[in-house]
Amino acid sequence: MKPFCCCFLLLLFLYYTQAFSQDPGKAYIEAWKQFYPSQALDQGIRQAVFDYEDLSPGRIQEWMSFNETLLEQLSDSGAPYVVGNPIDARLLRIQIRTEIDRWKREALHRHSPALYAGLIAGAVDPLLEADYLTLPEKSKLVCRRLASVQDLCIAAMQSLEGGDREEIASSLERLAFARAFYRDPLPEQLESAGIPLCDGFSRHCETTAESVQQLITYVKDKLLPKAKAADPILGRDEYARKLGLYTDRPLTPEALAEMALEEIEQVRALIGEVSREYLKNQYPDLTVSEDYETVVKAAFGDMEKDAPSSGAEYLAFWQELSDQAIWFIEEKEIATLPEFQTLRIVPAPESAGPAARIGWVDSAPPFAPNPVTTLYLPSIPDNFPEQERIDFWSSFNKPFNRMIVIHELFPGHYMQIKISRESPHPLRLLFPYGAYFEGWATFTERVVLDAGWEKDHPLTFLAHLRKRLENANRAYTSVQVHCNGWTPEKVMTFSTQTSLLAPQFAKSLWGRLMRSPMQMTSYFWGGRQFTELLAVEKERLGERFNLKDFTDTIMRAGPIPIDEFSGIFKESIPK
Repeated sequence: MKPFCCCFLLLLFLYYTQAFSQDPGKAYIEAWKQFYPSQALDQGIRQAVFDYEDLSPGRIQEWMSFNETLLEQLSDSGAPYVVGNPIDARLLRIQIRTEIDRWKREALHRHSPALYAGLIAGAVDPLLEADYLTLPEKSKLVCRRLASVQDLCIAAMQSLEGGDREEIASSLERLAFARAFYRDPLPEQLESAGIPLCDGFSRHCETTAESVQQLITYVKDKLLPKAKAADPILGRDEYARKLGLYTDRPLTPEALAEMALEEIEQVRALIGEVSREYLKNQYPDLTVSEDYETVVKAAFGDMEKDAPSSGAEYLAFWQELSDQAIWFIEEKEIATLPEFQTLRIVPAPESAGPAARIGWVDSAPPFAPNPVTTLYLPSIPDNFPEQERIDFWSSFNKPFNRMIVIHELFPGHYMQIKISRESPHPLRLLFPYGAYFEGWATFTERVVLDAGWEKDHPLTFLAHLRKRLENANRAYTSVQVHCNGWTPEKVMTFSTQTSLLAPQFAKSLWGRLMRSPMQMTSYFWGGRQFTELLAVEKERLGERFNLKDFTDTIMRAGPIPIDEFSGIFKESIPK
């Protein structure tokens, strides 16, 4: 059996290598979909529902070899393997390097029990939720998924060598849930949904539950005794390596921290000036203090007092705010609005955990047939202690929201992602440039405010400056934590005292720095790149510069490396 397997993998590899020479982007996407069917399904590629992950050692090695060979061919300028669009070629190289890093350096298949536990526990749910499958199709696919789960259990026991204590504990909980689910609730769920049971279904369920139990025993006996506490601190060298991979630029942590600290100092000064000017105009009969902290505290106090008092009031405010933003963008010709809106705004559910306190945009997958985007507003239950609710809503005050609607919706995340879905470049949708998203949304705040949004409300501009300060603080503390040993206490002190973060945002900062240190740099780093690009284009074109053309070009191009836009503009609008 083993020689046949090796021969099959070789033939498959040769097939993709040949396809790559003809259309490298398309060939890579096809290979990616076969290796990551669950991720492909999450992106809206419905045909991926018929497959599931194979993480056997041979399959992982095949995927690694495929990526390494293609990277070598893409990097060789003399080779005949050329992508028609050099920007897509660059994105493909970034994606391949990321994959090699994931499976070769980080070696998740050896060190991450959660990788397997997540796939094992979540194997059947997508089938039950797929309203585009017939009941007989669901029946057949459920039994195939049970076989895939059994194979995943075997693969995990073949590959796993370790893991940190916390991840092992959470993985064991998920596996225990999966074992019980496959043994009892699954048959009941299928029957209640009218899904017929395939031949030998009870035996398949029992065998699957036994396979999961064997994996549980393996993790407890082989991994748990030697497990160590996780150390989420990357260290300077690893942080620098990941930063280079994330930005695809020779950007050092020290250079990033220096730029971020310079921004912090400049914006702090601006906040002082704006606060003092606001207080003089708002309270002409009062003597405004010369003390920085006193002035800023008073202005921020007024900002935070202008706050909603309940979730219902907050929701109504946001729905009105989004309509106003649409009108303003059209009136000022800032960007071309999408013809049809596919947005809904709802409070974040408590089941989201800590994310419910900060909210998020749940964008429609790029290939979803029904591209509805949901804005989940930050929420707090009405039965929480009164002071806790007051503090919460003061952080999400109305001036803050009048500014953040630009970032989250128009022309920020929602609008940009909606427009990019129309891109003819699937590589850009599946493997986007990470710093583009938050960079664009951050940049649009300044553009729309400069166009006159809320010009009669200086507290909205002050909220924007406070957000700019927070963005720079994210990048700065990301470097300091992972390269220079800053503690949670030092991060909290610096963030609240120097960077003037609102309490609600300061509380969640450390966790985000641990989970996604690179993404935390994108607000400042990406926003800075777009701001520099705007300045260059205004200087290059002078009176011929058109803001609407500028923003439309960026959104239509999709999430590409930001430094590529200079060439796009020079080609499309010569000087």
